[in-house]
Amino acid sequence: MANAITGKMSQKGQVVIPTSIRKILGLKKENGVSFELRNDEIIIKKLPTALNWANLVKQLPVEDIDIDENGHYDSKKSPDFHDWMVNG
Repeated sequence: MANAITGKMSQKGQVVIPTSIRKILGLKKENGVSFELRNDEIIIKKLPTALNWANLVKQLPVEDIDIDENGHYDSKKSPDFHDWMVNG
């Protein structure tokens, strides 16, 4: 591992994430992290915040669909609707 940084575990089992790594990941106080065990390695990942999720949702495409009383829609006004319904 070329960029390995070492640290120590406290008597309480706590490990400090080095400042350089916190800066790169944008970790701040109260941010959540996940731990994944792979063989003899621990993978630590920053968890997305509510703001991260809100920004992702803003990027989702939106298409308004007018469906008549018979369940039909105008494919010219809603060109992507059929593909979305069939392919998800």
